[in-house]
Amino acid sequence: MISETTVHSSLGGLGKEGAEDNPEDIWIFGYGSLVWKADFPFEEKRTGYIKGFLRRFFQNSIDHRGTQERPGRVVTLIHSEDPESKVWGMGYRIGAKDKLHVLNHLDHREKNGYERHSVKFYPYPHSTEQLNDPQPILLYVATQDNPSFAGQSDTLDAIATQILASIGQSGRNPEYVYKLAEAMRQLYPGERDDHLFELEKLLLKRDPLAAVHRKRDPALEGDINRSELSKEG
Repeated sequence: MISETTVHSSLGGLGKEGAEDNPEDIWIFGYGSLVWKADFPFEEKRTGYIKGFLRRFFQNSIDHRGTQERPGRVVTLIHSEDPESKVWGMGYRIGAKDKLHVLNHLDHREKNGYERHSVKFYPYPHSTEQLNDPQPILLYVATQDNPSFAGQSDTLDAIATQILASIGQSGRNPEYVYKLAEAMRQLYPGERDDHLFELEKLLLKRDPLAAVHRKRDPALEGDINRSELSKEG
């Protein structure tokens, strides 16, 4: 099992004061639901990836996609043995005037075991209007000693079983998987995320409501753009 120390050695820790005290804009990286839906104001969003990590459904959700009695599963990041391993997601530039509000909002939203860290973000594809150079970016990662960390030993089948039985304040847990998988296909066609896509396949075979969610979601399509400037979430 990958240790907490190993994960944190690849992440730059950022205390509460670090980002707030800096007078400049900041970037936030979304690799879960923030890929398709940002519930905060931002100046621009940019597709891209971070390196050296793997996206995994190793975190229990006792609020957004589950309950205390029947937790769901959501994604977190773990360290990859391959330093070039990519996690694709969405970067959001937060204006200095909104920074404190957005960070406080995200700290509360991710209070169930997630901590704020800084890594390097690689914008992709090349843009003639937006940044292309790697940038420092903030993200939230579930600590492996938090009470909701589910561990890394469960099979995909076991994770799927848990997801199928879970629903939280943000909706059915399977919908989270379907939307994330569809966002990855729309934004990064041809890129592999075996853990995500294999889990999606298992759910689609077993979910009695899967046919409903296989229809294209107009709301999702409206939010999924490769990049854009001056847009509020």
